[in-house]
Amino acid sequence: MKTLMTLLTGAVLASTLTTAQADEIVVGGKGFTEQLILSNMTAQYLEGLGYDVEKRAGMGSAILRQAQINGQVDLYWEYTGTSLITYNNITEKLSPEETYQRVKTLDAEKGLVWLEPSDANNTYALTMRADDAKARDIETISDLAETINGGEALTFASNAEFYARDDGLRPLQETYGFQFGRANIKRMDFGLTLPALRDKEVDVSIAYSTDGRIPAFDLVTLEDNKQFFPAYALTPVVRKDTLEANPKLDEQMNKLSALLNDDVMAALNAKVDVDKKAIDKVAANFLKKHDLL
Repeated sequence: MKTLMTLLTGAVLASTLTTAQADEIVVGGKGFTEQLILSNMTAQYLEGLGYDVEKRAGMGSAILRQAQINGQVDLYWEYTGTSLITYNNITEKLSPEETYQRVKTLDAEKGLVWLEPSDANNTYALTMRADDAKARDIETISDLAETINGGEALTFASNAEFYARDDGLRPLQETYGFQFGRANIKRMDFGLTLPALRDKEVDVSIAYSTDGRIPAFDLVTLEDNKQFFPAYALTPVVRKDTLEANPKLDEQMNKLSALLNDDVMAALNAKVDVDKKAIDKVAANFLKKHDLL
């Protein structure tokens, strides 16, 4: 009888555990390097924790967002600014914390839960060669403005979009009170801006803050000390019903989120884009380094 009761108790416990965890978690991801790394990393991490995971990577942003709303994707990493501006059509200038709180509130109405944001912010950035920035004592965009206003003519590499857009170069210069000067602005394809900076063809370049070439080329990102650029904090977003079925998932994903910042993502991106390492190996090595796999 005791053996039978033990078996029954075990069966009930197993049943309880099964119903407490969803049958499968679908991890989504967009189609560029950073997102491919994150979706792979998340899938490996959750599988290591015992979840049954399906990975759907390489999706377009709008398609991925709709797939999550429709319940076809449970979890993926999104950027606060993308949700604010692209999905919720908010054009109000907000601080990083305000941006996060606004999208958290707006997306909750759609059944989506924003977990803890990482310190990785994949937004526009101004970059310089590390040795040059140090020699000129430039750490922030205000320092850059002061240097230019002091009489130094620094050349700037910009793609056509950033040069022309309403939240691009012109308002940036207005916010910080300086002008590169038309003759000092070199327009080129976005993919050529950082190589031009590395090769000393220009002094400053536009970039995305987590571009893997920044550390690979020994460049530095200037601090946006007036918070001109919108916040694009990289954050895990999960369906509410998925969280309810997996009550430990938020804590588990927050643990991973806490490990990410601009330097970490740039280094991971560089391993793939510069060193040509396999994405699954890059993701696995990172998880192993932090005892998550």
